Amino acid sequence: MIIPVQMRNNRPVVEVVRLGLVSYLEALQLQQVYMKRHGSGPAHALLLCQHPPVYTTGIRQKPYPAATLDHLRLLGAEVHQTNRGGLITFHGPGQLVCYPILNLSNFKKSVRWYVCELEKTVITVCRRFGIDAATSPHTGVWVRENKICAIGIHCSRYITSHGFALNCNTDLSWFENIVPCGIEDKGVTSLSAELLRDVSVEETVPLLLEAFKDQFGCRLTDGRTQKTE
Repeated sequence: MIIPVQMRNNRPVVEVVRLGLVSYLEALQLQQVYMKRHGSGPAHALLLCQHPPVYTTGIRQKPYPAATLDHLRLLGAEVHQTNRGGLITFHGPGQLVCYPILNLSNFKKSVRWYVCELEKTVITVCRRFGIDAATSPHTGVWVRENKICAIGIHCSRYITSHGFALNCNTDLSWFENIVPCGIEDKGVTSLSAELLRDVSVEETVPLLLEAFKDQFGCRLTDGRTQKTE
């Protein structure tokens, strides 16, 4: 009897797809492609990328005034409305953006559980850098009063999309033009800002993959080489 790869060792297999620097719209389209793959069976994927400067808004708010959006575009960033949860945030170079495309039926059919597992994954990464990160009443991962990782997801029929963005060596001045995630009197930070040294996305990825694998109890397959971890 041949056992499907997704069921070997009773651990879901997640394909790691390294996209590099891609536009936000291209990443949205790729998420749709990977979501459709679940129609023929488990096809879990973790898309890793960086974006050129872009502000994105979620579904939990009224549309932003056109003048505000035009101002953000004049700064050199794109602006897009999305179907994820959450309010406005920024994505840009130096930020590790992760889009898990998972069928929660193969993990746990709970959106609350899923968001908590994402937060725990990022907290583990931060702690491996020696940074004391934690959750708060607000979604995301925080270092004291500053958000280091924003989380905004979408889930339809237990298929997840969107995800989280961890600030590595992001230019934090982009956040000064908005109220990040709509939370007043809070700041933003990055791995580099906390450690007072440059921490690149490339340095962070291996720690993120290890933490994700442990937290979700899965096996990772490199989408480029088809090697498994």
